[in-house]
Amino acid sequence: MTHPLTTHHFTVDVEEYFHPTALAPYYPMDGWTGLERRSPRVMDRVLDFLAEHEVTATFFILGWLAEQEPDMVRRCAEAGHEIASHGYEHELVGRLGPERFRDSVRRSREVLQDLIGQDVIGYRAPSFSIVPGLEWAFDVLLEEGYRYDASLFPITQHPTYGYPSSPPDPHWIDRPAGRLAEFPSTTARFLGRTLPASGGAYFRILPPALVYRGLGQASRRGHPGMFYIHPWELDEWVPEVNAPRIQMIRTFFGRTRTWKRMDTMLQRLSFGPIRSRFEEMQREG
Repeated sequence: MTHPLTTHHFTVDVEEYFHPTALAPYYPMDGWTGLERRSPRVMDRVLDFLAEHEVTATFFILGWLAEQEPDMVRRCAEAGHEIASHGYEHELVGRLGPERFRDSVRRSREVLQDLIGQDVIGYRAPSFSIVPGLEWAFDVLLEEGYRYDASLFPITQHPTYGYPSSPPDPHWIDRPAGRLAEFPSTTARFLGRTLPASGGAYFRILPPALVYRGLGQASRRGHPGMFYIHPWELDEWVPEVNAPRIQMIRTFFGRTRTWKRMDTMLQRLSFGPIRSRFEEMQREG
């Protein structure tokens, strides 16, 4: 069972239903402005839900969406939650390359900071897409003013993301551009294997015991675990799109039980924003 004194991290990747990488081929960016945006109403419910449980979270907000829905961003900040960057256009880091990546993280940070009047120091790559060979992204983040990253997923099973050599717990990454704190997604050891156990589809589709196992193991190591979810995983509505059935299942199956599962989790465990732990790491050196 998870240690009751451990404060884990509750995070939301704030993006629209047309942003997941699996659905990107069906929703080109030049058509985004003509699509219904459903995240504001879902995020209002998320804010009420977190307030009810007295939980402060970290919201990784897509820059493009922040430009379209500035009031949503301000409501999140005014409720006391940490605002962090999810990039600007929800493109995989490897597809962007160094220069476009720099433009993406710079533009996103500027948009968010202008809206909330506070420094934005955290970043999470779309689809956890900082993978081996893309370590230059850490230098770009540091050069653009970020102080921590939450993009690494220490797994091997996923076809498009994973950084197996990453330590499972928060740690420092030393780079030519400086020192970056890393907050990896939570994994669980089970029968000699390392399994993804951080939220999202792993929380919606699989038994929640997997996520509890990962958080519990992090606690026993003396570290916080990481939970993440998206607004489109908390919406009752499903878009009509001619995507393969397996993609629709992975993206939307299990949404009707996600709220109840989160309610149970927040009653059992303690959660807080990443920035608080980052500040502790700074003090600890």
